[in-house]
Amino acid sequence: MRGILAVDYTVTNTAASTSGGARFVRDIGGPYTLQTMNASTGFIWRTFQQNTPTGRKTLQRVSLFIDDMDGVAYASNGQIHVSARYIQAYSGDVKREFTGVLYHEMTHIWQWNGNGQAPGGLIEGIADFVRLKAGYAPSHWVRPGQGDRWDQGYDVTARFLDYCNSLRSGFVAELNKKMRSGYSNNYFVQLLGKNVDQLWREYKAKYGF
Repeated sequence: MRGILAVDYTVTNTAASTSGGARFVRDIGGPYTLQTMNASTGFIWRTFQQNTPTGRKTLQRVSLFIDDMDGVAYASNGQIHVSARYIQAYSGDVKREFTGVLYHEMTHIWQWNGNGQAPGGLIEGIADFVRLKAGYAPSHWVRPGQGDRWDQGYDVTARFLDYCNSLRSGFVAELNKKMRSGYSNNYFVQLLGKNVDQLWREYKAKYGF
């Protein structure tokens, strides 16, 4: 019997006949991917402080596909699609990079998005925040304090959220909980006592920008 918390994970390499699909098999592999999908889910639940099923999305299955496509990866409706072309072209430690991408995309599977009202940059920033906390931030990311605006997304917003989280431990988890039903910039005021633009200015100043 599987426990009620069990999530089924599947990996399908639809690009097995391409060089990227072959590199996936050789340098990453299906068993490692399944293991990482499981590990990342647990890490995301802990990061979001979702200690009971009531606070989480109810998904029985998450399916990952290695596809012959452009771009890097995307997540939608319980599915993650990763580009075999990206895997083939990546010049560094492809297994570590793939792991970081997987943590990011698995966060999209499990995070709340304010019923579609939250800024896209914030959604991407939270996913990269999880990647950062898991220890898979690539060397090319911006340094703390860099960026043009708080909701620029990805590494810029991840670094800012890490700063906010340092002001109040568990801030990102609480923000995600609030985003279950909707979104407002006022959530920053409720959690940190300052509006997000003031927080951004103070963050920039802290790092000399």
